[in-house]
Amino acid sequence: MHEVPRSGDARCPGVVLLHGIARTSASLTKLERALRASGFKTLNIDYPSRKKPIAALAGDIHEAVDGFAQRDAPLHFVAHSMGGLVARAYIAKYRPDRLAGVVMLGTPNNGSEVADLLSGSRVYRAFYGPAGLELTTGSRSDSLPAVDYPVGVIAGSRFIDPVAGLLVLPKPNDGRVSVQSAMLSGMADHIVVKVSHTGLPRHATVIDQTIAFLHDGRFKPG
Repeated sequence: MHEVPRSGDARCPGVVLLHGIARTSASLTKLERALRASGFKTLNIDYPSRKKPIAALAGDIHEAVDGFAQRDAPLHFVAHSMGGLVARAYIAKYRPDRLAGVVMLGTPNNGSEVADLLSGSRVYRAFYGPAGLELTTGSRSDSLPAVDYPVGVIAGSRFIDPVAGLLVLPKPNDGRVSVQSAMLSGMADHIVVKVSHTGLPRHATVIDQTIAFLHDGRFKPG
């Protein structure tokens, strides 16, 4: 977990960064640096993404997020992949008073057909754990409440794995999540960027558009 202090930043907007399943906070380092350079204070959290269900993971991050949220400043979440579902679960249970908005990068809001295909495998279940089983399309329909806060969705449309990209997922997709699945009812705005799932948090356009949404509540016109 990385919280970066600055002098005189008591009212700088805060951003909680949440990585995806089987990833770490290091996967969001480039994005975090760009956010700090744009005047945001950041909390980049590691959490045991493969060990517990999504609701329990929201509980795991609560102490850190709650402490960070005590500042007299707007609070945003920026989340990659399953981190967006953790953010939704967290807000549903522990909604911060100064919640400003959420940007989701390749979040499977409607599940992933890749998870559908692999969830019956013992190897998949052993590696991805309880949260991995919650990423199927069947488990996503009504497991989290509707959003009533500003959400910006960035979806990827470039895949590296030809099996998943061509044969498993609806097109367009990022190799793990389809553009269709990333969409969320009630979202404020969405864009599609030609980048793979793992590349989303490091892509210059994605980073630029994330910052634009945090500032304006909308993405910049393409």
